Order: sequence, then C-alpha cells, then structure tokens
Amino acid sequence: MEVASLIKRVARGKHGSEHLNQDEARFVFSELLNPQADALQLGAFLIAQRMKGETSAELAGFVQAAREHVSHFNHTIAPQGTVDLPCYAGKRRAAHAYLIAALEAKDKGIPIFVHGISHIEGRVTAWQVLQTVGIKAATTLSEAKNIMDEHGMVYMDLEDICPDLNRIYHLRDRLGVRSFVNTVARLLNPMQCDKQLNGFFHTPYADYMAEANVLLGQKESLVFMGAEGEPELYADRQKVVKHQTGNTIESIAFEDSGCETYPKQAVEDLQQIYDDFQRMLNGNRTEREQATVERVKQVIFSLNSHLVIAV
Repeated sequence: MEVASLIKRVARGKHGSEHLNQDEARFVFSELLNPQADALQLGAFLIAQRMKGETSAELAGFVQAAREHVSHFNHTIAPQGTVDLPCYAGKRRAAHAYLIAALEAKDKGIPIFVHGISHIEGRVTAWQVLQTVGIKAATTLSEAKNIMDEHGMVYMDLEDICPDLNRIYHLRDRLGVRSFVNTVARLLNPMQCDKQLNGFFHTPYADYMAEANVLLGQKESLVFMGAEGEPELYADRQKVVKHQTGNTIESIAFEDSGCETYPKQAVEDLQQIYDDFQRMLNGNRTEREQATVERVKQVIFSLNSHLVIAV
C-alpha cells in the first residue's frame, strides 16, 4: 500500500470517492501520524475524508493507527469496571453536570478515567473544572493507573497520551474545519477501559461510533448525543442513544424528566460555569441539574451491571 494511492481513492470527488477498508485506514493514518509525514498529503487526506465522510471501518482503522502512536499502549490497562470518559468539547452554556455525576460515582468505588483537551477557546473544559476540586493529572498511562488506584479518578491530556494525534487535532484552525481526528480522540480509550461513556454532537455519529467500537473489540459503551458534545445526557429530552455490548448494538430511550430545557445561549461570563459547578458540588442544584446528575449516574452504574432501559 502507498499513501498517495489511498489518498487518490478517497479524494476522487462526489461520485468517484471510495471508502477504505479498516486495514487501509489503519495504514494510511499511521503513516500520516508520523511527524515526518508529508504535510501536503496529511492536509489532503483530512479534507478529502471530511468531504467524503468516514465509515465505521475507517474510524476503527484510524483509532488503531492512533493507538500505535500511544506510548506503552497495551502495557497499562485500567482496573476492571473503569469508565472511560472522553471530554473534547467543553461547555459554554451550562456547567458540567456529568462531572458531578462522575465524582459521585468515583466516591462509590467506580474508577473514572477522564481525557481531553486542557484548553478550548471560548469554552470551559473538563480539566479546567476538575483541577478546581483537586483531581490530579497524569502524564503517562502508568502514572494514571497509580492515581486511579489511590484516588479513583484521573485526568490525562491528549498532548500527553498521543502527541502525534494531538498535533493533528490542533490543525483545525489551519484547515478551517474539524476533521475525523475529533472522533478518533473520543474513541481512543487509551487505557482500554471496559466501559465507555461517549457523547457526540452530530446524529449520524451514533451508528458510526458504536459500530467502530464493535470492530475495536470494546466490551461495552454508551454512545449518545451529548450536551454541547460532551458525555452528558440531557434531562429534558435525549435523542439518539446506542448501547454497544460486544458485537451487539441496541437503541435505548429515556423518559423526559419534565424539567426545564437545556440552555440555548452561552453564558455572558465563563466564570459562571465555574461558579455553577461549585454550587452543584455543594448540593445546591436546579431541577434540571439534579435530573441530569442522576441520569448520568444511572448510566455509569448501569454500565457496571446491566442496562434495563433498552427499547
């Protein structure tokens, strides 16, 4: 296989482009992840995939390629029952209720591995909130496991997990659009947690991501449209939820809690996000916030038993 020939197949245009199989996707992206890779080929491939749209098999191949570039991948595995919580969107409309749920689940003995991007312009990230409540960050997978063993929760930044993927992730401003790398980061599961809670923003990714997890051998995951793209279920409504267990994918549904809807506008001052998080942490929560916390906790605990809300 040659990188140029695979790019050619993907970039043939609206009626001529072809999808790659999983092995081809793994090969080409692994080659392009190398810092020495041809920048023109990398940019061409990212834009061509953006125009064509990736398949589940391609996503699985891209994730496998990224894992090849994760230092000591396969050498450090998360404790049984750990929930992988990828946070790559940040918040600007409401505080991180899902992190309140994760902290409470952690206190009940469920290990939580959080990973993401430390800073996103105009948004408050998971790490920016978690560090205010004393959650520790790790720079290696082995350090992350040690922290989880002692404290139950840890954060790792993509920059430390996979510098090569992080470098491409941050090409968005130069490319002008997001690339499939955002989805790859969400599916990366660098500590191979057997449970995964994964939010997305665009509806079609429900099937793509769930099917990719099947191809990747993920034991169990919940893939759903998350609040602002984060792994936070809505309390007032919840569209598109896929529960993946081994080779099985099923749609599940949640009842509307009857509370107020999720805010549609960004807050005027991002400090409000921090203040609201602290307020929720202290137990002072609106009806929507409490319903969201309970819903996310329900799912986290269900992933460690059996989901009984399938339809």
